[in-house]
Amino acid sequence: MQLRQMIETMDLKVLSGDPELPVEVGSAYISDILSDVMAKAVKGSVWITNQTHMNVIAICFFKSLAAVVLPDGLEPDETVLAKAREKNILLLSTPFSAFEVAGKLYALGLRGL
Repeated sequence: MQLRQMIETMDLKVLSGDPELPVEVGSAYISDILSDVMAKAVKGSVWITNQTHMNVIAICFFKSLAAVVLPDGLEPDETVLAKAREKNILLLSTPFSAFEVAGKLYALGLRGL
């Protein structure tokens, strides 16, 4: 699935990054444990997390993840957003819970690792 299609279908709010880039997403990963994401998330996947601090940007960049989805309307502070913009990290926000986000992504055809 194209990342742009996922954003439009789920009506995700773009906080940083370019949602128009032709990025193919094939999986999603959900965890708030950063070492877990470092060990298990794969390149090009979407990461669902409640974490909003600077380490999220570093991990997303290091692992070459397609995007980070912040549930429950979460948004990082301006310092984190500035770093995300600098690194061109696609940060997305939604009012849905992490459980609902995972369900919606599954219904769109994305699977875990």
